[in-house]
Order: sequence, then C-alpha cells, then structure tokens
Amino acid sequence: MPEHTGFLTFLLAHLPGLRENAKNLGHSFIGHEPMSYHSVEPIFSSLLIIIVFIAMAMAVRSKFRRLDESVVPDDRLSLRTFFEAFFGYFYDMAKDVMGAENAKRYFPLIGGAAGFIFFSNVSGLIPGFSPPTSSLNVTLGCALLVFLSFNIWGIKENGWSYIAHLAGPKWYLAPLIFPIEVISTCVRPITLSVRLMVNIAVDHLIASVFFGLVAIFLPLPVMMLGLIVIVVQTLVFCLLSSIYIGLATEHHHAEHH
Repeated sequence: MPEHTGFLTFLLAHLPGLRENAKNLGHSFIGHEPMSYHSVEPIFSSLLIIIVFIAMAMAVRSKFRRLDESVVPDDRLSLRTFFEAFFGYFYDMAKDVMGAENAKRYFPLIGGAAGFIFFSNVSGLIPGFSPPTSSLNVTLGCALLVFLSFNIWGIKENGWSYIAHLAGPKWYLAPLIFPIEVISTCVRPITLSVRLMVNIAVDHLIASVFFGLVAIFLPLPVMMLGLIVIVVQTLVFCLLSSIYIGLATEHHHAEHH
C-alpha cells in the first residue's frame, strides 16, 4: 500500500525521540527496510486496537459478574449484545468446521483473531486512521501465529502421523506427494496475509480518495461497501484458520504400504 499520512503518523512525526530512534528498532520483516516513524505506525495502531478491544472486553465481562444484569438480556443493541452475537457467530462457525470439542479448545485463537482483525478493519472507516491490517507485516504476523499454532497442535494431537500423512497413503507416492503437501502447507500463511492485506488496503485507499474529493455524503456508499469487505475478510480469515486447525488436529492414521 502506498505510504500516506494519517493522524497517527502526523502525531508520531512530531515526537523527536521516536523520529530519531525508530531506526534502532531494526528492519522490517517484509522488504527488510530500515524502520522510520512512518513504518512504526502499524505497530502503534495495532497496540491501540488491542488496548481498546481489551477495555471493551473488560467492560462486558464486568456485566456478566453481576448476576442480576447478566441473566436478563438487553432490550436494545449494546456492547454486551454485540459481543455475544459476534463471538457466538464465530464460535458456531468453528464448531461446524472442527467439531464442538475442538472448537471449545481452540476458539481463543479464532475469537482473538476475529476481534483483532474486525476492529482493525473497522478503524479504517475513521477518517485519517490507517488500519493495521493494511500492512503486510501485521497480517503476516497474524497468519504466522495461526500457521505455528495449527502445526504445533497437529503434532501434539497426532505425533508422527501428522508428518507421515503429508506423504500420502502409499510409500511409493511419497517422493511426489510430500513436497507438494509441504509447499501447500507453507503457502497458507502467505495466502492468508496477502488476501487480507490487499483487500483492506485497496478498500481503505478507495475510501480515502473519495474522502479527499468530497468529505460529506458522497463517501457513504463507498463506506457501506467497505463495511461488507471488512466483515467478509474477517470471516474468510477465521474460516480458513478454523479449517486449517481442524485438518491438523483430526486423527490421522498412517497407511503406508
């Protein structure tokens, strides 16, 4: 995504210490470029999203601790009802994909990814705010976390069978099938991260262009389309993550003859 100045970048640019010491953070994972005050914006915006998300979660949790409030559903849309509907939907999706037992076990990763990605995407609708998920470094970090998790869980659940099933059902097919399976597995975090980053970056760029042309009323249809992209990309990331975890943790039986 082309660099542009958001309000967070503008604030960071006026911090002399950060502007001078950003290079001490090293180089970016993607492109291996020296860090600058502009390139650390996704880090700060990600931290901001996490802090806001945790604050909302704590506010909702405090209501569940009060029994007189938690047993009676709200009669209108509130933060509590939104969280219930939002995470309930993704839990049902995970349960349909990987089964109830695995969904309960692995939902913290799916739910956390859904919350972070959704609120990060939504932040792009705020004028002057660049969503963290428009940075490939951020989306690749999310995808690598999913990649490491489902491989670790797959090995933990199946042991050697998790590696052996990549070689196919027959030993004489292993030289052909094993490299293909390894490559297809390693490509998963790349497709997850690139798909999310490109869609959110392009959506945010188009919305920014329309905001620059006419700031009132005209961007509303674009923002509505952007909201659809936000929801769909969150759903796609979490659905694919659930599928990968489900495939890795199902019990494999090596049948090499």
